[in-house]
Amino acid sequence: MVSARRGAVTGTALAALLLATAGCGPVTERRPADLRVGYDSLDGTLAVWPPRGSLARDGAATAGITAAVRDWRSPVDDRAHLPSSGILFSGEVGGTPLALVAADVPGDSASWLLQLDRDGQQWRVTHATEYTESGYLVYSDVLPVREPTGRRYLTSARVARLLGPDGRAVAGADGVTEPVAVPACRAVELTATLRPTPSLPRGRAADRVLDLGTATEAPRYPLVRDETGAGKRALTGLDTCVLAGERGPFGSAPRRIGDREAPRSAPESWPMAKIATRSLGSVALGGGEPGDLEQLTWETPSGTMTAVLHRPADGGTPVVSPADRSTTLQAYHLPLPGQPLAVLTWRTRDASFAAPPGTTRLVDRPGLVMVEQTDAKQTFSLAGTEKTWYRSLSAPR
Repeated sequence: MVSARRGAVTGTALAALLLATAGCGPVTERRPADLRVGYDSLDGTLAVWPPRGSLARDGAATAGITAAVRDWRSPVDDRAHLPSSGILFSGEVGGTPLALVAADVPGDSASWLLQLDRDGQQWRVTHATEYTESGYLVYSDVLPVREPTGRRYLTSARVARLLGPDGRAVAGADGVTEPVAVPACRAVELTATLRPTPSLPRGRAADRVLDLGTATEAPRYPLVRDETGAGKRALTGLDTCVLAGERGPFGSAPRRIGDREAPRSAPESWPMAKIATRSLGSVALGGGEPGDLEQLTWETPSGTMTAVLHRPADGGTPVVSPADRSTTLQAYHLPLPGQPLAVLTWRTRDASFAAPPGTTRLVDRPGLVMVEQTDAKQTFSLAGTEKTWYRSLSAPR
């Protein structure tokens, strides 16, 4: 993805890649009340999202799509801001009318990708996914298109070639690819080759993104940036449906918008980028062979999240903890079958760890302690030279 993304922006690149101001004309003629067709984001003189699809210049289609988007509401009843939203594609795909809209929802401070179909002459929003970073969609280069039995992708004008999970080039027309075989609950990698542009003078040979699987439920956005390929390695052998569950790392921190609970919105712990793991060593639990204990980390719009996962030595099903925000003393509930554990990790040197009196430490190493999870609240501490950190764990209900 382009250098304008978080963590990869330089002043020169950002100056080269900017949204057109109100003084610049829209990409195609439209009524003042209609959504723009295409989007006024430029990379030098290149229109990143030009009008796409056989209905891009059909005024009736544009008006119908606009009406459907105007009526749409987010899970917390916020609406799209039409002047800063745009139709990225409108046409027929596989013989079926399709529209894709990048919708700016100021109340959520979020970007929404709205997918629409047409029933007769009536357009309707059939799928809506949220990326909790405002403006993200128009700075992206690969966007997901939901299909009943698989996935397509919409690519920006910067993309010269897209490689599918099998490493082969994916054919497409008007920016929309042919169907791509993506499993329901496994992460797969896509690799885009980006053309040279003012923001990327040498282009980019391998712009990687992970698709978390076709079973990812709305409004959770299924694509995660994976610049180094660490995410692909980290998620190998993991069930992304489990990761996304209410007790899984990616789905366990509920979202709040302002002072409102937003259970139907994307979780606070939903990944944005930089999924990676680090080894915490081999641990033998319950008399079995030593298995691998890892710490999983990833970036969200609200900061770094972490979790622990245990990969059994016999190749059995990995066990993962809920998410914990990155902090000095990390505390996790690891729900091993028949032996739920509390896992404490830290990286601070010259620190003294303390557990409740009478606690049996199943694993006790520098930076790692594992104890049995009890029904009572357990409070642990880590004393440094100038500060002491406390963490409490209660058995999950």
